[in-house]
Amino acid sequence: MYDEILLPVDGSPASEQAIPHVFGFAEMYDATVHVLFVADTEHDGVGGIVGGEVLAGLENEGQKLVDGIVNRAHERDIDAVGVVERGSPHEKILEYASDHDIDVIVMATHGRTGIERVLLGSVTERIVRQASVPVLTVREAT
Repeated sequence: MYDEILLPVDGSPASEQAIPHVFGFAEMYDATVHVLFVADTEHDGVGGIVGGEVLAGLENEGQKLVDGIVNRAHERDIDAVGVVERGSPHEKILEYASDHDIDVIVMATHGRTGIERVLLGSVTERIVRQASVPVLTVREAT
């Protein structure tokens, strides 16, 4: 049913809570996990700050995060690959899912409500509305 599972991560506690669900699916279906971190070039003009040094630092931190999750998957004999991309998170997630024949996207929702959600937007909400494959959302435990 699920051969290719996409796990977009951002290093948040909510993102961490999605990992057991992904690993469970991967073990159940003998699937490959794709761990994706997107260095957000849309947020607050990060791409132009300090000649790109901030963006490079963000990518390095993202790579450490991705590598750690991939290593955890490998310790459980789960096939996993990790990728760090630059761009708009929701666009890159949808593009990656399409380009890699992803069967399901599993991602966290931060549980923002009210004006905070309106002002900050929601990557997860955009993915749920626009993805052509099923999306499992994992709400951050409080």
